[in-house]
Amino acid sequence: MSFDISDLLEGWDYQPGQVVARRFVGKEGQEKVQLRVDLGILQMNATGRPDGRRPMGHESWHEFQLDRLKKHVEQEGDDDDFFLDSEACGKLQQESIQYHHRYICFFQLEDFTAVERDCERNLRVFEFVAEYAETDELAWSLLQFAPQLLMMRTRARGTAAVKRKRFTEAVRVVEEGIEELEAFYRDNEREDLLENSGEITSLRFWLEEVRQRKPLTQLEKLQRALDEAISVEDYEQAAKVRDQMRKLQASDS
Repeated sequence: MSFDISDLLEGWDYQPGQVVARRFVGKEGQEKVQLRVDLGILQMNATGRPDGRRPMGHESWHEFQLDRLKKHVEQEGDDDDFFLDSEACGKLQQESIQYHHRYICFFQLEDFTAVERDCERNLRVFEFVAEYAETDELAWSLLQFAPQLLMMRTRARGTAAVKRKRFTEAVRVVEEGIEELEAFYRDNEREDLLENSGEITSLRFWLEEVRQRKPLTQLEKLQRALDEAISVEDYEQAAKVRDQMRKLQASDS
């Protein structure tokens, strides 16, 4: 057996600053995802834990900790005194990084449903850690990455809508994503980070791009014509356009 992966890399160049991914079915019949990195390839299962391992016989460290919590509540009657120490939080963070690599690949492969699935999985982990971490510092060590997840989930939902030419839906999705990010910073008393949030800034720029691609409604076209007529002081034309707008609004009511 040869350990040389040169054949796998041939013809599949690494592109700095770009996500280069591919999807295929492995020899055991399970779907895989590969990510080209500068020194080789990262390979992940397309479902379940990306590396295919089963920590402590569970699908993931998150599932293991949820099972711990369940048993604790069954024995004690509540979740008092249940906590996640630094080692537990570290394992959950490392595991979440695997899912991060995978949803980045899925986005490039335009599997937006899978992007949303993995983003929401990590968000549940971060919320779990926020509730049970031994210290606030441990909780924030994972929760600080939630804005990136919220942005990527919004990107996946919005891009899926744009691909279907549902621009009104895409605008709504992005607006809701921005509101969700703003609420995250406020709810976690991190308003100081809100104004400099790269995720919010990115979504605001994208929102303007989507709005520009959105076809104008008949009423919007008339409003633009009205603005142009007024700007050149063509009040006769402006009056005609206003009359058209009133008729259109009356027919829609």
